[in-house]
Amino acid sequence: MDINKNIIEVNNLVKKFKDFRAVDGISFNVKKGEIFAFLGPNGAGKSTTIKMLTTLLAPSEGKMLINGFDPVKDQDGVRHSFGIVFQDPSLDDDLTAFENMYFHAVLYKVDKNIRDSRIEELMKFVELWERRNDLVKTYSGGMKRRLEIARGLLHHPKVLFLDEPTLGLDPQTRNHTWSYIKNVNQKEGMTVFFTSHYMEEADKIADRIAIVDHGKIVAIGTSGELQKKTKTKSLEDAFLSLTGHEIREETVGGIDRLRQRSRIWRR
Repeated sequence: MDINKNIIEVNNLVKKFKDFRAVDGISFNVKKGEIFAFLGPNGAGKSTTIKMLTTLLAPSEGKMLINGFDPVKDQDGVRHSFGIVFQDPSLDDDLTAFENMYFHAVLYKVDKNIRDSRIEELMKFVELWERRNDLVKTYSGGMKRRLEIARGLLHHPKVLFLDEPTLGLDPQTRNHTWSYIKNVNQKEGMTVFFTSHYMEEADKIADRIAIVDHGKIVAIGTSGELQKKTKTKSLEDAFLSLTGHEIREETVGGIDRLRQRSRIWRR
């Protein structure tokens, strides 16, 4: 694996909503096989950036490449290069776990000769194979998250996008969730791009961290480098030093709109 190769390249990316610049000229690269955290207060531009990277929103300006594909010019190439786990569940509760996996495999054109074995492999990986024929509506929140991770990995994505993947989960489930993600990162060399409000997760998991605020990247580096830059002793203190201490209000419906748009192109 060539860890020096950039699998995500972003140059001067801008997204305007009338006169408001939700993303304001950000540039960064993510290396192949890297675990990259994208952190910021509510309304900082994180979700808007993910929407553009995953073809759900067209940029106003700038350039992007995902696995060598342009999200504007080659949406199919980009979509087959990544998997995504949303902050809120996006599974069909009225289908079984296996059916959710199967329909995703068909959608992404997983080879029918290995489709069933791939589903079995991943459901065993996240310890859900014994519950494969149960309706998803009977699953706990942690089980649903694990199933979404398995589903996102079905087509061997080069990049896995995770938007607040452990929000609302208990500490034990959060720990197991990250164990699954780190395992597949190491096993398959898959790049992981995630957002989180849990500073300890980013501190422990991420190889590098970008902190974004008011649509701009204000710092990027390892947790140690960010602490050194801000002369602080923890990632949380570095984050507050860079973004301020005021409370930010989250935009209502942002995740809902992201999820709804995802369903449009998944059909």
